[in-house]
Parts: sequence; C-alpha cells; structure tokens
Amino acid sequence: MEYIKSNKVVLIGDGAVGSSYAFALVAQGVADELVIIDLAEEKVKGDVMDLNHAAPYGGSPIKIKAGSYKDCDNADIVVIICWRCSKKGETRLDLIEKNTKIFKNIVSEVMDSGFDGIFLVATNPVDVLTYVTREVSGLPKEKVIGSGTILDTARFKYELAEEFGVSDRSVHGQIIGEHGDSELAVWSQANIAGQPLYQLLKDDPERQHRIEEIFVNTRDAAYDIIQAKGATYYGIAMGLVHITKAILNNQNLVLTVSSYLEGEYDQKGVYVGVPTKINRQGAVKVFEIPLSEEEERLFNNSVNILKEMQNKISHLIA
Repeated sequence: MEYIKSNKVVLIGDGAVGSSYAFALVAQGVADELVIIDLAEEKVKGDVMDLNHAAPYGGSPIKIKAGSYKDCDNADIVVIICWRCSKKGETRLDLIEKNTKIFKNIVSEVMDSGFDGIFLVATNPVDVLTYVTREVSGLPKEKVIGSGTILDTARFKYELAEEFGVSDRSVHGQIIGEHGDSELAVWSQANIAGQPLYQLLKDDPERQHRIEEIFVNTRDAAYDIIQAKGATYYGIAMGLVHITKAILNNQNLVLTVSSYLEGEYDQKGVYVGVPTKINRQGAVKVFEIPLSEEEERLFNNSVNILKEMQNKISHLIA
C-alpha cells in the first residue's frame, strides 16, 4: 500500500488540559492522526475510546490511539502538557527543578525516537520549560515553541471587548513577557476596530480608571478560575489548537507565543511571549512591536526574571 503522509500530532500528558486539547483537536478536525501518551494508561485507554466515538461528528476523519515515545518518530508536532504539581512546603524553584528533570527525560525519549518535527510546550513555567526543551533537544529555535501569552492575550481581548461592547474579533491588543505575574499589556498599541485605545480613553475620562482593573482581571484570571474549579484548561486547550492549526495549515499567523530571542527587543538567549509568525516551519519570525518607555522597562524586567530562572536550572540540563 502506498504511504500517504498525514498530519500527525503526539500529545504527552492526558490530564485536564491535555484531554481538553485532544477533544478540541478532534472536534475541529485539525489533524489526521492523534497519539496520546501518559503514565495513566487506563485513563488514556478510556479517553481514546471516548474520542474515537466522538470523531464521526468531528471536523474530519482522524485516527486516535494510545501510544509510546516510539510513535514520535514521524510526528509533525509533539505537544507536552504534563508536570508535577507543587507539594506543601515546596518553593517555586523546587517545582521548577523537578519539572525540569521530568522534561529532560521526556524530551530525551522523544528525540531518541528520531523525531524531527516541532515541539509545542504548555507546561508551566512555560517559558523556562520551553527553553529546557530546546536545550535538551538540540533542535533549531523555530522548532521549539511555548504557548507563551496566547491565553493571556485572549483574556485581554475578552476584557476589552466586554468593556467597549464589541466583538473580541474587533479588539487588537497583546500581552507579552513572562506567562506569569510579570507579564505586561501593550496599551500603547491596543486598538478597538482600528481606533487607538489611548484616544478612546482620552475621549471618555470615566473609563480611564478601568485600565488597571482590566489588566488585573487579565493577569489574575487563572487564580480566579483555579479558586472556582481547581484548574484552567478550556482556554489554554483552545489556544494550543489555534497554534497547532497555524503550524499544520501553514497559516503564517502572528501569535503571542513563547519564542527564543536572538537580539529582538535587545534581548538574547531567552524564551518569552512575543508576537511571532507561525507556519509549517514553526516560529519563523519574531515581530518587534513599538513599546513605550514604561512598557520597555516592564518587558525587560519580565525577561530578567525568566533569565534568572533559566540560570538557576541550567546545571540540570548541562
């Protein structure tokens, strides 16, 4: 039988985020093959059965199965969404070090299969673990992408859309920097249907006090969701599917993913959330958007926090 190349995705991690991503992938008909890998083999078995039963009502035919690292050899994308949660008394650094060790093993296993596709990382701290993935894999920077601030940007657009009573598709704004507390909103470039946000606020002084509230709602949304239901998963799952489509369909979309900087924004040697063109080759071009002096200061601070974390775990991946 003649072999026909298909769009193949391997998912490593079948927890709440992973299974949500798998469902969205099937529902939207994004890939031709989906392989799921997780230590919880019975859980994977159940999800594979359930997804196969859902597939007839999905966007297009797809083959779904439980697999192993050997299945990564001819994958187009390997998505890693797994980590060890923090335990009582552990510091953030303790958790980063433990997840770094886990990632080192996972990425090594994937590379041993002969994998030469694109890594998509969604495990927190995502910027640092994307850096770890590139260092361990040895792949070119464009082939290792983190989910970055794609979800934060979606939350930002939602908040602005609600505030101005328009569709979120008419809102243009970005969150950049660390996917975490040091992220920042690029207010100076945000616009509603082409109208600069600053001008809209100038014309409506009563709204100006809402700026800080909108950003806090954006930055702290995850804490509110976790408080309410234990974890966030639908938003990031849809964001990951958006990135996956941009890769497999060669869309040349500009998304705020975690990309490796080599001089852009006057920074080097760090993965951070910035606008990046995504296509079949991966993260092919970082776009440098103009920043105000304050935004530049905040961005540099965010990058320095990430560099400090990278330095603290560098001995684990040497």
